[in-house]
Amino acid sequence: MSHTDIQPYLDTYNQLLGAVEGLSQEQLSWKEAPASWSVTEVLTHLADHSLVISFRIRDILAGTTVRLPAFNQDAWVSGQKANDGAAADNLTIFHQLLRYNSLLFERLNDEDWQKTGINAKGDTVSITNIIQGFTKHVNNHLSQIDRIKRSYASANQPEVSSP
Repeated sequence: MSHTDIQPYLDTYNQLLGAVEGLSQEQLSWKEAPASWSVTEVLTHLADHSLVISFRIRDILAGTTVRLPAFNQDAWVSGQKANDGAAADNLTIFHQLLRYNSLLFERLNDEDWQKTGINAKGDTVSITNIIQGFTKHVNNHLSQIDRIKRSYASANQPEVSSP
């Protein structure tokens, strides 16, 4: 993988910033239903996921022979009362983890990028696969944020009375 290949990964932060730009605290914490996530909870999940993939990458580089850890995303989000947190803090953490990983990526050679581990499902995954999968995962959640914003707008439209 080259620096240009990791650019989509590095761009995820700016995409998330753009997705939440101008949203009020009410919009960031609004939930369509109790079991659905708010924008803040989505951002919390993405920071958590970035933390987990950071660990997985380092575990692969360390030559681990155990399965890479999975995590229960819903339990993590609810257990940490994520909706009571600040979206800006989640974005800061997300950005810092991207930066931290990018420093590591600069030190990797082609052989390192192809090192593999076994994920929780039993699949063999390379560091390259992990980064590409994470980028796709963020893009899926960008679509989720867009859906939440549209649902909020629809649910909060003023009623129009007829004459």
